[in-house]
Amino acid sequence: MKSIAVLVALVFAAVSNGSMAAEPILPVVPIIIMDTSMGILEIELNPEKAPETVNNFLGDIRAHFYDGTVFHRVTKQPAIIQGGIFTTELISKKPRAPIKNEAENGLKNERGTLAMARAPGVNSANAEFYINTDSNPGLDHVNAMPVNFGYCVFGKVIQGMDVVDKIQSVKTATLRAKVHGEDAALEMAPVNAVLINSIKEKTQ
Repeated sequence: MKSIAVLVALVFAAVSNGSMAAEPILPVVPIIIMDTSMGILEIELNPEKAPETVNNFLGDIRAHFYDGTVFHRVTKQPAIIQGGIFTTELISKKPRAPIKNEAENGLKNERGTLAMARAPGVNSANAEFYINTDSNPGLDHVNAMPVNFGYCVFGKVIQGMDVVDKIQSVKTATLRAKVHGEDAALEMAPVNAVLINSIKEKTQ
């Protein structure tokens, strides 16, 4: 596919004899709200399995990097909707530095999961992401060979799969785009832009 910390809370409770004892450490699971022109998605992130990826994604969300971008690639094989880096004019934004590929975390590219898109280089993902609209085992980690390393899954849609399916069904074509200032052909791009109005963290 072309390019394109765990927070913990200590909870204390009084035991029956009046002393204080520490409860097990519970992970705080980040949930984000993705507001698109076709509806709202609620997505649960997995910082336990993909800490660096989740941290990077939340950093981009807090910087409003994704606001006003589009889903620029919708394909059947693999079955995905991909976005996060192109403006409505199909001009690529400049992302932050690439991150470590955490595809070895055991999470699979199953329907409804959120994963990082990347260039051929194993550790080349930065801001582009995709949502699996069906199970895509061909995108899973197999071994350390670059061709088999796979794509890091770091979350899952918990509400709004009907919206994901609507996006999957849009008409696509090859459109002209600007990638790092250079003219490029963007294949499988929605003919009518599917806008990401904003991505925000849900108040827990």
